Amino acid sequence: MPTVPWVTPNPAPPHTRAVVMASTFEVRSLKDVPRFFLKSFAAWRQLQSAPGVFGASLVARPTKRVFRTLSAWESRDAIHAYAQAEPHRGIMTGLRPTMLRSTFTFWEVPVEELPISWDEAERRLADQARTDAAEGQAS
Repeated sequence: MPTVPWVTPNPAPPHTRAVVMASTFEVRSLKDVPRFFLKSFAAWRQLQSAPGVFGASLVARPTKRVFRTLSAWESRDAIHAYAQAEPHRGIMTGLRPTMLRSTFTFWEVPVEELPISWDEAERRLADQARTDAAEGQAS
């Protein structure tokens, strides 16, 4: 599946910072892929009109059961508002039983560095997954 290229719903004000969020979602089985894929389009439509979003991209690797998101926001509050609004909130709740694992990572950049490359996002996601795994073993 190709990458959905970076879109810019709201241009970022110059000389400010953006909060970047990258995520990886792995569904439990191939039979869960179509449902996750369809639900992700509703969340994508919501994102395109969400207040505070500067840009976003998606990658779907359905045969590997993996979906990734990359987005830039004016603040963490804007991210949380999007996540708690419908349809995203209902999608998260409804898909929870199909998830094998999820990884989230956040960082800040000057808006002049947008869009973020997928190489950078995937490096940070891999680092976060290692940290999460180490913390899980320590518990």
